[in-house]
Amino acid sequence: MRVTFLGTGTSTGVPTLACHCRVCDSSDPHDRRTRPSVMLEFDSRVVVIDTTPDFREQARRERMERLDAVLFTHDHVDHVLGLDDVRPFYFRQRTAIPIFADSRSMESIRRIFKYIFDQKYPYGGLAKLDPHLIDGPFELWGERVIPLPVFHGNLPVLGFRIRDFAYITDFSAIPDETLPLLEGVDVLVLDALRHKPHPTHSTVENSLSLVEQLKARRAYFTHIAHELSHSETNAALPPHVRLAHDGLRVEL
Repeated sequence: MRVTFLGTGTSTGVPTLACHCRVCDSSDPHDRRTRPSVMLEFDSRVVVIDTTPDFREQARRERMERLDAVLFTHDHVDHVLGLDDVRPFYFRQRTAIPIFADSRSMESIRRIFKYIFDQKYPYGGLAKLDPHLIDGPFELWGERVIPLPVFHGNLPVLGFRIRDFAYITDFSAIPDETLPLLEGVDVLVLDALRHKPHPTHSTVENSLSLVEQLKARRAYFTHIAHELSHSETNAALPPHVRLAHDGLRVEL
């Protein structure tokens, strides 16, 4: 399985509009971060976790040729607003694209994209989506997908584990009952917004503690704000932990 980081930034992206801090004005391309998402490729299938407002440009950059499913961690706009841009893949493939979300997020997605689900636009040009509610582990083309319940502030959201890869963005706490689901993970992706504490996001220090606790062989941090310089932060991290960057590919 191959994992490609489509985006690794926080909800505003980096550079952040109207900001001229040293990271936003950095010439290092690794400091340019679109909104957070990953693409998984296995068995000739392509699965995306979250469709950000930057999804179109992310898909163009990575030369995506197909899309077989979308998994949603939650319904905040920086994770869902690019859903309309799955249309070209539907037009090519001519089969409804499965989307997976918990009941609260699916209700919100149906409301935001009511015109897609209604299918009443008389002139065509709409994607067809095949919605599936997540209420436990499920199968995707022979791969077991394990939802990972976590908290984003007070909001319950999801991470996902497939094989020995786990992806948890936008979290501030991982419940004790979720930790056993992460045992034996090889590649662990965690939210690490910045060093300063935040009410709804993990910090670099908190995520480092989780990496040590879970004994992950490799870890990558995502949902990175403009407070963190890519090169300087990586220089201070242990060798098996890195800040992810847009376009990074990891083989499992």
